[in-house]
Amino acid sequence: MSENDFKLDEFGPGGGLPEAFDGEDKNANDLAPVFDVPVNISAVLGRASLSVAQLLQLGSGSVLELDRKVGEAIDIYVNNRLVARGEVVIVDERLGVTMTEIIKDGDTAA
Repeated sequence: MSENDFKLDEFGPGGGLPEAFDGEDKNANDLAPVFDVPVNISAVLGRASLSVAQLLQLGSGSVLELDRKVGEAIDIYVNNRLVARGEVVIVDERLGVTMTEIIKDGDTAA
C-alpha cells in the first residue's frame, strides 16, 4: 500500500469523502440553512488585569494600558475560538476590522 492509498475508515464514520468533496458544484444557496445561525464575534484589541478596587477607580477619561503595542495585530474570535488576526480600520467614520491572517487549528501562537 503506498502513502497515497487510503482506507475507507480514515474518512470518518460515513466512510467516504465528506459531502463538500463529492464533486458537485456548490454555491451560496447551499448554505441557506446556516444563514440564521447566530454567532458571537469578538475583536480583542488587548488585555489588562485589574483588581476590583482598580476597576472601581476607573472613570470617564481613564487610560487603561493593554498588553499590546500600537499597530500590533488584534485577535478575532468566533464563538470564543480564535479564528483570525487583523487590523483596525476606519470605514465611513466607523471602526471596523479587516482580517489579515486566518488561524488554522492548533496555530494559536502569538
